[in-house]
Amino acid sequence: MQLSEAKEKYIQTWGTFATNWGINRTMAQVHALLLASGRPLSTDEVMEQLEISRGNANMNLRALIDWGIVKKEFVKGDRKEYFVAEKDVWYLFKQITKERRKREIEPVIAFLEELKNIEDKDSEEAQEFIKLMNDFSSVTGKINNIMDLAIKSDDHWLVGKITNLLK
Repeated sequence: MQLSEAKEKYIQTWGTFATNWGINRTMAQVHALLLASGRPLSTDEVMEQLEISRGNANMNLRALIDWGIVKKEFVKGDRKEYFVAEKDVWYLFKQITKERRKREIEPVIAFLEELKNIEDKDSEEAQEFIKLMNDFSSVTGKINNIMDLAIKSDDHWLVGKITNLLK
């Protein structure tokens, strides 16, 4: 397999995998393209290589910047904006975990807490409902704690040692 063929397969497959994780396919493809590129790419180059519109390219590049996994880079003598992906895979994992937790887990925790505050708590049905919400809260809280450990792995000496072994 030629390098260009491998890169193309990586970009397309990464985009397909991302949809299984609830991430926009094009956003994942833009990220994969930037990761696989040996140099910063302009919006025009992203558009051309992925065959997407300017609006789609701009929207996904901005989203990747918001996630903290892509940065703008200026090329001396050129007025275009160029983009480069963070290539430290462990940093990417932590950053994506942080964003997913903020966007998905934290709202669920707040939602479950709200649902437990019902006025008519005395009936058996209400008690069952509150127990169910407590059980969901417990599981969601544990997931949140695991994500927090991953995010702060460099701060915690034991987790840091384990992750260094995994790297």
